[in-house]
Amino acid sequence: MTQLPVSDKARFDLTVVVLALLTMFGPLSIDMYLPAFGDIAETYSTVSNRVELSLTSFFLGLFIGQLLYGTASDKWGRKPPLYFGLVIYIVTSIACAYAPNLESLIVLRFFQAVGSCAGLVIARAMVRDLYSPQASAQVFSFLILIMGIAPILAPLAGAYVTQAFGWQAIFIIVAALAAACMAIVHVRLPETRGFDNAVRMRRSLPIYWDVLKDRGFLRYSLAGGIAQSGMFAYITGSPLVFIEHFGLDPTHYSWLFGMNAVGIIGMAQLNAWLLRRRDARKILNKSLPVLALISLTTVVFAAINANFWMVLAIVFAYVSTLGMVFPNAMAGALAEQQQRAGSASAVTGSLQFLIAGIVSALVNIVGHSHPLGMLFVIGACGLTATLLYKLLRTAESVTEA
Repeated sequence: MTQLPVSDKARFDLTVVVLALLTMFGPLSIDMYLPAFGDIAETYSTVSNRVELSLTSFFLGLFIGQLLYGTASDKWGRKPPLYFGLVIYIVTSIACAYAPNLESLIVLRFFQAVGSCAGLVIARAMVRDLYSPQASAQVFSFLILIMGIAPILAPLAGAYVTQAFGWQAIFIIVAALAAACMAIVHVRLPETRGFDNAVRMRRSLPIYWDVLKDRGFLRYSLAGGIAQSGMFAYITGSPLVFIEHFGLDPTHYSWLFGMNAVGIIGMAQLNAWLLRRRDARKILNKSLPVLALISLTTVVFAAINANFWMVLAIVFAYVSTLGMVFPNAMAGALAEQQQRAGSASAVTGSLQFLIAGIVSALVNIVGHSHPLGMLFVIGACGLTATLLYKLLRTAESVTEA
């Protein structure tokens, strides 16, 4: 097995940019078609709430799919499973454009998510291959910067593409982008971990179980995953809240969506600056209580049926704070997982999107009984993440400042 040397200094070179691009296909596939919900519903003679099931199935695919790539990337190296996933993504994206009915689209979205998982899992594992825990937290902040381009541009692009060419063109575009990315991966992305004959695919489940039994891993993974699921609650519920409840048109909704992305990007870059001076875990210890306070305010705003500007402000505050929480939680989860970084990356990603799928379905249910039900779910996510982070403290973490 070949392994590149681990660096204590984050270098934002072409390799990191390519890794960031690989992580974009999941968010891009979620965000770009959100403004098209109404058009998709009209095409299939249904209602927007049923179209939301295609988002839930995508989250389910992200949960299951990531487990397929973890041990495979530890055994076969990072790039072969990555090629496999990108091919699946390209084929299913094209199929989504020609889905004959909504049920077919829902199923195809599941497999499209399975393909997109390759980039998510393997990019995180490659960061851990290349960098120390502290440096990897800085790189994850940079990945959020690149990933943040998707929420800024994707809904806007999706709205204009749908208006000009129909919603089907969205899926053709993401397929073309994936094909271009695969070519760049082949030419410019180095292999960071070679074939390892000691890793046995039949031991995937025991390896995953060993990772899950690591209390330190579970602490950071659950805290980051549950906190981030609040953003997925927003993604799922925001068309109902802002377009149907507050009456925004899809284009203005897209600008609002992009504004929140600017917030998380800005905080992620502040986090990267702080990481040059402070330990990642100490930053997380300070930022999670802030998230809890914002989450409590979110629940209060839902209870009093807050107006448009109050909802806009508190959602912006929550999503922005994730830029300080998620990179440090991810770095903490993978810090002690050097030899099984691919498996650990798969487990943390699967946990994240299992929770996101549950939260997505919950928003759908609560949204029927309360116009701002999305806010109740977002607040519950932030409070639960903070509580679990405190409850799962390990002996060595008790001394953390």
